[in-house]
Amino acid sequence: MLILSLTACSEERTTASFQAMDTLMTLTVYGGEGGICDRLQERISALSKQLDATDEDSEIAKLNREKTAALSEEPAELLRSSLGFCEKLGGSFDITVYPAVQAWGFISGEHRVPEDAELQALSERIDYRRVGSDGAVFTLPEDTEIDLGAVAKGYAADVCEKVLRDGNAQAAVLNLGGTIKLYGKKPDGSRFKVGVADPENPAGYFGYLTTDAAVVATSGGYERYFEKDGRRYIHILDPKTAKTVDNGVLSVTIVTDNGAYADALSTALFVMGLDDAVAYYEKNRDFDFIILTDSGDLYITEGVYSDFSLGGDYDFTLHKI
Repeated sequence: MLILSLTACSEERTTASFQAMDTLMTLTVYGGEGGICDRLQERISALSKQLDATDEDSEIAKLNREKTAALSEEPAELLRSSLGFCEKLGGSFDITVYPAVQAWGFISGEHRVPEDAELQALSERIDYRRVGSDGAVFTLPEDTEIDLGAVAKGYAADVCEKVLRDGNAQAAVLNLGGTIKLYGKKPDGSRFKVGVADPENPAGYFGYLTTDAAVVATSGGYERYFEKDGRRYIHILDPKTAKTVDNGVLSVTIVTDNGAYADALSTALFVMGLDDAVAYYEKNRDFDFIILTDSGDLYITEGVYSDFSLGGDYDFTLHKI
């Protein structure tokens, strides 16, 4: 979803590419101790195994199956944080949407459009407030399942910051499949440059953001979707209806410091739609966003507006928020 570049320089650089959390991840680290990319990969892969709801051996799958489970430190921390995000975002982000995602076939790949009655029944099962907790022990009602996949990459980015710091890295770009961790300061003194993917042509980039250390996360429906009877159905669902989102928003890019929060925000603002997303930003202002709509309009918050440049072949209309 995003591509980043670091200008070549004399500082030692190490890189790695691997599959985890159902996506390709690429790591670029400048400076630091030997084997730092290996340690980053190990931490990310370990988190993936703990958090993957589709892996029957994961802690989240065990909780979904047994309805009560004591989670280890990091899955418990992320689950608690995610429940907090659900509340803060007014239910536009909800980790209990997993049964509905399954019903649409986005997990199995056997896509289908559920009938209205089924969607109504599914929507009644979506409610993060039904998840119980007592320390590291979590409980679910019999008809509830959770999925932390929407925030797992952002959380991995947060965990990796400690690895980078402990390993004395000078700078890093961790591309975790649409969630980007930018760490430290580039050896040549320049800022990081992030290209934002064109939803109609994900191999292209409609614009570029110049930024310092941050997490940049994008949500869009252009990588996981299916078409039926001339209509496109994307994998992002509205927790209130269990229906796929179709509100004129094509992509949402978030810029903030916390990776898990960035992931939750990008999903929630996509679900909210433009007007509610702007209203949420006006009340909180602990992040910045770039929102592209199907009318060819780009809405960019003031914190990153001057740092964004439109790609040469695009004539989108820019609006400063």
